[in-house]
Amino acid sequence: MKIFSGTSNPPLAEAICAYIGIELGKSTIKPFPDGETFVKIEENVRGEDVFIIQSTNPPTNHHLMELFIMIDALRRASAARITAVLPFYGYARQDRKDQPRVPITAKLIANLLVAAGAHRVLTMDLHAQQIQGFFDIPVDHLYAAPVMYEYLKKKGLRDLVVISPDVGGLKMAYAYSQVMDGGLAIVAKRRKSASEVESMALIGEIRGKDALLVDDLTETAGTLTMAAELLRREGARRIIACVSHAVLNEVGTDRLRKSTIDELVTTDSVLRPAISGVKITTLSVAGLLGEAIKRIHGNLSVTSLFEFKGGRTS
Repeated sequence: MKIFSGTSNPPLAEAICAYIGIELGKSTIKPFPDGETFVKIEENVRGEDVFIIQSTNPPTNHHLMELFIMIDALRRASAARITAVLPFYGYARQDRKDQPRVPITAKLIANLLVAAGAHRVLTMDLHAQQIQGFFDIPVDHLYAAPVMYEYLKKKGLRDLVVISPDVGGLKMAYAYSQVMDGGLAIVAKRRKSASEVESMALIGEIRGKDALLVDDLTETAGTLTMAAELLRREGARRIIACVSHAVLNEVGTDRLRKSTIDELVTTDSVLRPAISGVKITTLSVAGLLGEAIKRIHGNLSVTSLFEFKGGRTS
């Protein structure tokens, strides 16, 4: 087995290798003066089982192109099997035609990964689980929930209610409520644009209780912060937001600083700079991904990674 990393999240790749107990593969990735990407794999991979770790955090297109080029380099170097490990799968929100004459970009990315030469994909907390069906190669889909649960159970949350900030996240919220022995509520919303939300209403009882907002992804934090304001008005005692991928931009960071969220719990699936003025707890998914890589390499089941506290996240 050999593991290589793109430039999107080297610390996560190093942590995964440390968990498995191997060294990160040597490669050279650098830009040409005109902005094109040059990749060279610096060690023999002929007949090897190779994993490439690359999230698609901003600059998304650059990191995707880098991944395609690395896969092509490994394929031409006669790697036996190439697994693309995408802790965060970008373009996942473009998974359907919700307007006339728009693309289904999540499917396009799947096609490009296969065309580049990937034999299988390992990813975590897809925005829409049906994206697995966009591939004609095996997809192992992990969940960050077991890692989140281990942290949250130490928080001493009382009279917990798990809230989905939209109808689409209800299945994830239900899974959290089952393992946390909490209630369930939904925030109904209407989206004005990619960064603005309006017309929010709470379905469920939250007064005097601890609120756990769960979502797979936040970027501008519009949905999270407006949901938190609504929960505070409805009498929530404490508000914790639990988000798998915090791909925060400046707008999202400013909103979180002004929000009523007491703590944001997220993972290291994407690399981001330290943010001041916001209580963010970052949990590592290196062990989860590392264990999955070990099992894929050994042709073992990864199902048990979805099970915790007698329940399942899927």
